[in-house]
Amino acid sequence: MTESFLCRLPAGEDLLESITKVFRERELRKAAFNVIGAVTGAVLAYYDSELRPYKNREFDGLFEIVSCSGNVSERDGEVFVHAHMVLAGENFSCVGGHLMPGTVIFAAELFGMPVPGPVPVRQYDDFTGLFLWTEP
Repeated sequence: MTESFLCRLPAGEDLLESITKVFRERELRKAAFNVIGAVTGAVLAYYDSELRPYKNREFDGLFEIVSCSGNVSERDGEVFVHAHMVLAGENFSCVGGHLMPGTVIFAAELFGMPVPGPVPVRQYDDFTGLFLWTEP
């Protein structure tokens, strides 16, 4: 198994895509991770379990990443990153939700932790309307 690692993510890039790229390049399909740093704009989402769409909201400005954690698994044969994030603005109030494309890195450091064992595979779940891990 590959050891845990630290890496800097490139400024100006999409946070979700950058995380995905790191795990894809390392050929890791089962891992956990944390990110610290700041973003210059973010897109977060909330899942409406009744209507079943994700409701996206954009946040403009500089925000500290208070917490960004997630996991890596497989969906449709590809590396799939699932992350949630909490951000703090200059007034110290926080917002959080599901990390979506469109979140732009100001400065970010990724800590990746490969996990041993079979790779979880995400498949559509009728009950929730989400792509969840299948049973091992």
